[in-house]
Amino acid sequence: MKKSNYTYVWVSLIVLIFGIIVIPKIVDRINGGTVVQNDRMNIKNSNDKLSYLILDGKKRKVPPFAFINQDSLLISDQDYKGKVYVVEFFFTTCPTICPLMTKNLVNIQGDFKENNEFGIASFTINPRHDSPRVLKEYAEKYNVTNLDWNFLTGEKESIYDLAATGFNIFAAEKEDAPGGFEHSGMFALVDKNGYIRSRVDSFGNPIIYYRGTIGEKEGENEEGEQQQITILKEDIKKLLAE
Repeated sequence: MKKSNYTYVWVSLIVLIFGIIVIPKIVDRINGGTVVQNDRMNIKNSNDKLSYLILDGKKRKVPPFAFINQDSLLISDQDYKGKVYVVEFFFTTCPTICPLMTKNLVNIQGDFKENNEFGIASFTINPRHDSPRVLKEYAEKYNVTNLDWNFLTGEKESIYDLAATGFNIFAAEKEDAPGGFEHSGMFALVDKNGYIRSRVDSFGNPIIYYRGTIGEKEGENEEGEQQQITILKEDIKKLLAE
């Protein structure tokens, strides 16, 4: 019985020491925010260098393209050489997400209006309707002033191929979709050398695209996504500084 009593005393003493030494350290970690800071659900800090999109072991570069813009001028990927630019696929008669996408891009335009190294390329997925004249009227309607913001039209097959294989951005003609077309509403960010860039998530994977339908003032959506346009602006600045 004495031996059992001694054992009980030693176990109690060990538990007491653990409580005095270890538990306060755990509490300090929680109070200090260490556990919260390691939350992997958030996009990584804006100070991190932007990632490249790697496919088949190679950095993904925008393929060559050439289309007609709203001023009936031929614009190619070479016209964006040395510039940081945002790419979108849209159509002027879109009744759903395109107006918000355009407004977000106009917002971005305002932040970089003094920088001639920034541009935007808007490719229509309804070239049958979106002629240079229609695109010109659309640009004027939304007060587009950036000389390097081109609204581009051309052969439908070439535009859809650029969306699918060049940027991996979904776009399709669909009769029962609003306006007759369906697309993802994503923005792609391209650096001065023509490479697709983005920041990474907390797992180290590139987010690849920025959601063009989430504005600065909407905060996080129900999936916990952060303010996409704010993030995009930060990343544009980063690429301009490279």
